[in-house]
Amino acid sequence: MTHKFSIEVEASTVEEAIKKALKELKLPRSKVKIEVLSDEEKGLFGMPGAKPAKVRVSTIKAQENA
Repeated sequence: MTHKFSIEVEASTVEEAIKKALKELKLPRSKVKIEVLSDEEKGLFGMPGAKPAKVRVSTIKAQENA
């Protein structure tokens, strides 16, 4: 039996957050569902870091083969 598991990760960009989550879960992108909770926001004059991007990465429940 496979349990669904999800984590939320923040990083300076959405792509970085996804990469961090995949590394933590030790899974390829094809085995997870990715939800963008919030995009990063640039700071004053376009400088990074005003608000980090946040994603939720969930494992896709394995289908049981009979």
